[in-house]
Amino acid sequence: MKKVISGTIRISTIYSIGLHELPPFIKKFLHDFPSVNVRIEYRRSNLVYEDILHNSVDFGLVAFPVKQRQIEVLPFRNDHLVLITHPQHPLAKRAEIDIRDLAGQKVIGFDPDIPTRKAVDAIFRDHSLEIEPVMEFDNIETVKRAVEIDHGVAIVPQATVAQEQKQGTLAVLPFKGREFTRPLAILHRKGRVLTPAMKKFIEILGLDLPESRQN
Repeated sequence: MKKVISGTIRISTIYSIGLHELPPFIKKFLHDFPSVNVRIEYRRSNLVYEDILHNSVDFGLVAFPVKQRQIEVLPFRNDHLVLITHPQHPLAKRAEIDIRDLAGQKVIGFDPDIPTRKAVDAIFRDHSLEIEPVMEFDNIETVKRAVEIDHGVAIVPQATVAQEQKQGTLAVLPFKGREFTRPLAILHRKGRVLTPAMKKFIEILGLDLPESRQN
């Protein structure tokens, strides 16, 4: 008889991964293991680490993972960063964009403590661009809405704007000659015994879980 996998998996994730990267995996997991409950909490990045350390969740999903002694980091995938603009914005007519073309543009950013914002700031510094965002938000959905009403342009993960690109509500431009990426990772607390359901969830995400991490 097939062993029934059951129980509850608790996940703490940043908005952009939880809303745009995770759904197809959750759908497949619940289809394959209908006896498992999956609870998802949307949190700021720093709180995801706290949730893992306090054992209040089983897994965390973050971008630009930071190594911590008590946390196991499993690389998940790399997002591409792209520029989004209003469809009628002057830059929208281009097939691709040079990062230097953002000089003088109204840029909408994430809040300063968010890892993707720190990475974008580093890109600007590397290209000697002095850009101060005209607006700052703590989640991807609000950033997109601000660009949709033409308050400015923004650099965001490509996976988060697939729907808007398809619907034509945003123009999505790759960067010319450069690939800016955003690494994503799954976190769990070191030394924690993973249940059969937790191991199957890792498998569904397409990740290998060496024996040393299982025990």
